[in-house]
Amino acid sequence: MPASPTPGVATDDARAALAAIASLLAPGHPSVADEVLRAHDSPHGYVSAFGDRLDLRGIDEPVDNLAWIALIDGLDARGLLAEFDWKEDAQEIRSQLRSLESRPSVDPWVLFEDEEMLLPTEAFLHACGRHYRETGAALAVLDIESDCYPVVGLRAARTEELTTLAARAGFPVHHLGAGRGGQ
Repeated sequence: MPASPTPGVATDDARAALAAIASLLAPGHPSVADEVLRAHDSPHGYVSAFGDRLDLRGIDEPVDNLAWIALIDGLDARGLLAEFDWKEDAQEIRSQLRSLESRPSVDPWVLFEDEEMLLPTEAFLHACGRHYRETGAALAVLDIESDCYPVVGLRAARTEELTTLAARAGFPVHHLGAGRGGQ
């Protein structure tokens, strides 16, 4: 008779992946991982503690992707994520990406052509991703299945690690400016 699966293993794997993502994207901010794990382990406690932050998203009780939302909000609160509306102005995107703590040391903005600044939001974000890759950096969207783009910066060499961890945690990540069609 085959052994039955160990209860909680999938949850433990997702928990470990969430902690690893928080460490990858916020290496100098261990409190991000603390918040994400609190949302994972004690959703009601997290909602109670971070109600003001969640009110902005229309969340007043635990939701399925609460730990992912906690990651996004924790990164945003520490200047490690910029969240863009689906029709954001290119200048606003540029301004917010430049202010991220995780911005590359080499300025990718010198690589932009004037006409790229006229692109619609999604196309402009992919252009940003391509130019960031030219400097050894990358941009990724931590997808919350909404009409916004929560964007993080990281070293290009770590994008596959982020993708793998996000898949283990059960959440989608899209890399901007990578591969065919910019995805």
